[in-house]
Amino acid sequence: MDQLVYIRMRHRLQVNPHELVFLKDVAQIIADESILEELSRVPLYKVTAEDRNIIIIDVMKVIRQLTERFAPIEVQMIGPAQTIIEVVAQKRKISKPMFILIWLLLFFGAALTIMNFHEDVSMQEVQQKIFTLVTGEIDPKPLIFQIPYSIGLGLGMIIFFNHVFKKRLNEEPSPLEVEMFNYQMDLDNYVSLNENKESMKKIDDH
Repeated sequence: MDQLVYIRMRHRLQVNPHELVFLKDVAQIIADESILEELSRVPLYKVTAEDRNIIIIDVMKVIRQLTERFAPIEVQMIGPAQTIIEVVAQKRKISKPMFILIWLLLFFGAALTIMNFHEDVSMQEVQQKIFTLVTGEIDPKPLIFQIPYSIGLGLGMIIFFNHVFKKRLNEEPSPLEVEMFNYQMDLDNYVSLNENKESMKKIDDH
């Protein structure tokens, strides 16, 4: 009777340039203890200088190598059909002048956006009218409304993005994190379909 091996491919994996990728890196494995260690150390791919930053390992390639090396075994696949390998080059340190420049651009850009929005909706006139309705007096600068509103605007942004610098307020993801996750999933689906040579066949392929 063939030994049964369960393979669950990981969704994404990061490796260094020129690294040798083993089965244990790209998949979770359930198998008999007698072959589990040897299965884990099966080499699948060697990252070379010709490789770009994205490599696709298809489960059919994994099954082919395992059945040839460990016959007779039966491989059962669970989950995704490929693993996206991201080759991560050594990160360059960001210079302090560049960091300060980007910070200033984001700060003044956000400030101008908020000011232009308030100007478009006539926020100052609205606060003046509210002050007049509540107190019966006319004040061109109703600070009793403007100061709490400014503080509340900052607190609202902190709650919306769910972060104070690097500290997360709670475990719920922020809308920005959800959008980044959706973008990454769409990008991974595109890469899986277009970079995986096993998933398409052109008319001139033989």
